[in-house]
Amino acid sequence: MSYRSSHHQDHSSHHPHDHARSHARRPAPLQPPRPPAAGSGYTIAHAGKQVRLGPVVFWIVVGTVIAMGTWSAATATYFAFRDDVLTRLIARQAHMQYAYEDRIAELRARLDRTTSRQLLDQEQFDQKLDQIARRQAVLESRAGALANLPDVAVTGSIRPRGGGASEPAALPKPSPISDTATFVAPPDREARLESRTAIASAAKPARLAARPQGLDATFGRLQASLDQVENRQAATLNAIEDDYETRIRRMRGVFADLGLDLNQMEGAAAARGGMGGPFVPVKPVKDADNFERQVYRINVTRTQADKLTRTLALVPYRKPVLGEVEFSSGFGVRTDPFNGRPAMHTGLDFRASTGDPVRATANGKVESAGWSGGYGRMVEIDHGNGLSTRYGHLSEINVKVGDTVKIGQIIGEVGSTGRSTGPHLHYETRIDGEAVDPQKFLRAGVRFSSG
Repeated sequence: MSYRSSHHQDHSSHHPHDHARSHARRPAPLQPPRPPAAGSGYTIAHAGKQVRLGPVVFWIVVGTVIAMGTWSAATATYFAFRDDVLTRLIARQAHMQYAYEDRIAELRARLDRTTSRQLLDQEQFDQKLDQIARRQAVLESRAGALANLPDVAVTGSIRPRGGGASEPAALPKPSPISDTATFVAPPDREARLESRTAIASAAKPARLAARPQGLDATFGRLQASLDQVENRQAATLNAIEDDYETRIRRMRGVFADLGLDLNQMEGAAAARGGMGGPFVPVKPVKDADNFERQVYRINVTRTQADKLTRTLALVPYRKPVLGEVEFSSGFGVRTDPFNGRPAMHTGLDFRASTGDPVRATANGKVESAGWSGGYGRMVEIDHGNGLSTRYGHLSEINVKVGDTVKIGQIIGEVGSTGRSTGPHLHYETRIDGEAVDPQKFLRAGVRFSSG
């Protein structure tokens, strides 16, 4: 194959005269074709044949051959590395899918944790609210138990009936020196727990509007409020129990000071009045808490205190007249005011004015009421167990034989009847008919009232 130009000039064309001569002598030797002039085209020679191509066509053919070669190389490379590329693409797609699934699983787990936490918070909230409600109910039941106990002190959670701001007037205490007020247990006061609506109204907004981070603080305040109520109730119970125990000790001290047989007098006190019914022993509640056990002890102690109070009401340790104590004559040996000779004075003479009221110093029954020699008008009251009292020189008698009298009841008026030098009250205390010093009883009453 050779390339030649189609526009070459033959060397013989420049010497025409030599051309004719050479033809005559010998044939001219073959000359190799000269390369074509630049820009004149391309000739393809093969096996004695020549193909002439223009430059444009030539380069088109060359470009086509190059493109086909490149395409063939690329195709061969593609098929050679096709499996590797597909494997990488599949692996990348799988990695993306796994990452997506992992993300979805993570979000789902986070959602489950959030939901579980919310459910747990709601369950804890309901449990705490139910716990507070149960505790509130327990405190209300305790308030009902406190309502059945006397001397319930008013606290922040226990209010008297009517919700008045002022306390009811205190009952007068017995004092054998200054007055003759009856010693009785104060009436029961109604006690109830503070309104539950206050705590319920605080719990309802907590359920509706309180944020989770504020629930603990809200429940803490509610628990603190209930703790205060419970502490006040416990303090009230302790005060009541201490008061009863102190009262019992003081009443027993009176009998000890006077040397009286307490068991005998308790039997006599129980026999008075109509009472009865089947015997049902008191038992503590099973599985009782400290509050219930303390209420049980208080009820038992209260029963003992009531029994001692009824028994003590038969002991004449109070004054028969009101006002300041002024004895015009004491118990024992004295000079008789009429004959000036030594004589035994069997009672106390209380200085008083005519018409002043004379009161019974203990519960009892009138044994005599009328004129009695040197006593003048006299009333004698039997208090049981050999105890009796006499009230002499009365100007008026307001009771009759057989009447039952109570402590502090007016039985007559001061006078100067009988063997008397002026208005006064002759008062005697007798045990089994023998006169004893009334001041012994009065002094025991003073110690009892002063605690």
